Amino acid sequence: MVLAQHPDLAALVQARYGQLLSGIPALAHLELLLNHRSVRAYRSDPLPDGTLTALMAAAQSAATSSNLQTWSVIAIRDAQRKSRLAELAGGQAHIRQCPLFLVWLADLARLAQLGETHGLPYAGLDYLELFLMACIDAALAAQNAVIAAEGMGLGTVYIGAMRNQPEAVAAELALPRQTFAVFGLCVGYGAQATAIKPRLPQRAVVHEEQYQLGSQAEAIAEYDQVMRNFYHAQDRKVDEGWTQHSLRRVAGPESLSGRSQLRQALHHLGFKLL
Repeated sequence: MVLAQHPDLAALVQARYGQLLSGIPALAHLELLLNHRSVRAYRSDPLPDGTLTALMAAAQSAATSSNLQTWSVIAIRDAQRKSRLAELAGGQAHIRQCPLFLVWLADLARLAQLGETHGLPYAGLDYLELFLMACIDAALAAQNAVIAAEGMGLGTVYIGAMRNQPEAVAAELALPRQTFAVFGLCVGYGAQATAIKPRLPQRAVVHEEQYQLGSQAEAIAEYDQVMRNFYHAQDRKVDEGWTQHSLRRVAGPESLSGRSQLRQALHHLGFKLL
């Protein structure tokens, strides 16, 4: 079945790109993926029994480089701890609201401890490659958990602001050396409807054979207008496109919410990054 025969999928594609795309097969899991949206307001309803176990089974089914499984997660339900983490993340209220807050870790401590226990070398953990691997592993695992959560009717939102004050987060969570909170994830039942946010046109991000930087301008200009239309439809007082928003976000160290000091913090947390 193709897109023209499946109006539900067509509506999701329209929302995701601001226009229809042809030739997309109608698959249940594709509908689930296209229906993703960030949820920043949560009801207090408890999660069903077994939710965390199910999410972790999905997470552990993600790909992991060399089967090293260089990630861990901390599940947080305690209201006071969530409140403290919310403050470290710039006062984000949805961290307090969600019944389950997951902090995803790049975790090299487990392998370091195994090396110590067995008297075997583990100097490879000091290199940037292993830190990058651990961050990738954590991201792949978390995205699997997000898909599983949304399949269960739950909402989620990633919290990159766990990196604003990484040493304070590490202290709050009693993290050992060589672990790092890559991001958080709110999980719960959404308290209000949220819209699907459009993404860049595929021709701006998909390249055939070799990268084509110069050909993206038209697609990005089109997307700027799509985003203006989206914000207006949401009654948000935003009259700028993606270009202005994104360049403001990367303007300089002052726009990084404290993360311009991340390298130093990582060194303090035990990562040499050679």
